[in-house]
Amino acid sequence: MSITNRVVNRGIDYILRNLTRELTVEDIANHCHFSQYYFNRVFKAETGESIYSFVKRLRMEKSALRLGTDVNRTITDISLDYGYSSSNYSSAFKKHHSLSPAEYRKLKRENALDRRHPLYDVDVTYRDFSYYDDRMTIREERDFPVLYERYIGCYGNMPEHWADFVSRYGHLATEETRFIEITYDDPNITDKDRCIYDICMTVKDGEIRDKGRIIEGGRFAAYRFEGSSREIFQAYKGIFNVWLPKCPYELDDRIGFDSYKMADCEKDYFEMGIFIPVK
Repeated sequence: MSITNRVVNRGIDYILRNLTRELTVEDIANHCHFSQYYFNRVFKAETGESIYSFVKRLRMEKSALRLGTDVNRTITDISLDYGYSSSNYSSAFKKHHSLSPAEYRKLKRENALDRRHPLYDVDVTYRDFSYYDDRMTIREERDFPVLYERYIGCYGNMPEHWADFVSRYGHLATEETRFIEITYDDPNITDKDRCIYDICMTVKDGEIRDKGRIIEGGRFAAYRFEGSSREIFQAYKGIFNVWLPKCPYELDDRIGFDSYKMADCEKDYFEMGIFIPVK
């Protein structure tokens, strides 16, 4: 589904930036300049979830991601980040994921999870740390404006949405334009039909209008990718399950993104940088 309501998107962005802070429905509604009762109705009509359910779900899913990447932090520390006591977190996590946090972390360390591609009926292949490290550079990015459209759904629908997006806004592209994709969820953790993603292209400030946003810069680990669409997911799995737990950097709360250099949908071949925010 396309999330076209500008205010709802502002609320989603605020939620994503503040998941590790104290966050109430009233806070989110106030940020968007509406009463919590009215905004909750608008939010649910647009996304299919109440604000409370949306926040709770994202906290369970983002904390699961952190259990795999933040290997030097305790489960208690991660639970506190997301507003839970240790005991409450364990019961809420098991209810959502059918595993306790300790069981989940153990299986992640053993690479016993994420063995099947969620969109294709193939096994996920992992390489060793040096394979990913050799393709990684650490670089600084400035803030940059983009024109974007947001969706909640299956990542497999992105090629169709990209085609529609380019048909509408391709005339704005120049030689300096970057085509950017932001995927907020891991479909091995999030229901594959509830994943959030943005399709974007860089523009000048004056061309943002009401469909624009700023992508925050900072330090990124930039992974050089060449391959098919199904291999993009496998690259992400390797970065998060093999490279991040062993590298000297920590995952940051800023938004990561993919920056396409070349996309040949007919041949199913892509060249891009996968930008992971680190600190």
